[in-house]
Amino acid sequence: MCGIVGIVGEAQVAPLLVKSLMRLEYRGYDSCGVATIAESGIEVRKNVGAVSEVAERQGLIATHGCVGIAHTRWATHGGVSRENAHPHLSCDGHLAVVHNGIISNHHALRADLQRRGHQFSSETDTEVVAHLLEETYQTGVSVEEAFVKALHFLEGTFAIVMISRYDRHVAL
Repeated sequence: MCGIVGIVGEAQVAPLLVKSLMRLEYRGYDSCGVATIAESGIEVRKNVGAVSEVAERQGLIATHGCVGIAHTRWATHGGVSRENAHPHLSCDGHLAVVHNGIISNHHALRADLQRRGHQFSSETDTEVVAHLLEETYQTGVSVEEAFVKALHFLEGTFAIVMISRYDRHVAL
């Protein structure tokens, strides 16, 4: 089982994200990570280990931005590795996703997305969501509409939080 959190604030959210991960650590602890919307783009820091270890090694608190998401993981799809740790990015790097649960049809969705040119860097079902959101957004809808439309393709039981550079004030 995993723990996810999203924060939209007026100040730097990384310290609150890390504090939240520490409170959620009992839900999973093989890896963790944070993503924030910084001036330069979405900043992702993640790795294998307990929250306190990863926070120190990766400087999780030093990520910049007032909007962010975080995840503490207990692996269900893909091994315990930095690549499989969350958050996951879309191909263009403008969307980041964390997820708790199971996307039952992720193999079929991954195959379809790969046929359409999407490049995957993990073995997780979560990364499928990032690519699906990117593709849906590129049809000309808003970030919120892309999120809702993408949900219709997903089968399973899950909770998802995402952030987007397309609209810096949206965390869904």
